Amino acid sequence: MAQWFECKIRYDKTMEDGKIKKVTETYMVDALTFTEAEKRFLEEVEPYLSGDYEVAGIKKAKIAELFESVDGNDDRWYKAKVAFITLDEKTAVEKRTSQTMLIQARDLKAAVANLEKGMAGTMGDWDLTAITETPILDIYPYEKKEAETKEA
Repeated sequence: MAQWFECKIRYDKTMEDGKIKKVTETYMVDALTFTEAEKRFLEEVEPYLSGDYEVAGIKKAKIAELFESVDGNDDRWYKAKVAFITLDEKTAVEKRTSQTMLIQARDLKAAVANLEKGMAGTMGDWDLTAITETPILDIYPYEKKEAETKEA
């Protein structure tokens, strides 16, 4: 299971009108530790940066599932709170367990559709309790490097 870290970087960005503006961007990185998350994150973003930058923050993100889209128009990330519904057999009381999902989509309507498509094979009942657009620009899942594959 992936352990996701939300990483923020602050740097001077040249805008379309030529002005320089200090911006903070958010990305998600799959890593085991904060140190690995920072290392992998910087490996991914440094080639696109020029000038000074700082890692503005790294925090663990409790993401149960990630639904990526193959549609090139899906350029935003949405965070959905999903409640799984179970029934306690002894007390006959309905129990809800919430989990957070990340969904890639072009708009809110597409995010809901992509979530429903991703959850189609789920055996239990569930409800979508909240969905919001996030500032996440991209995600970097863990990928084995060629050297690691040969060692294994």
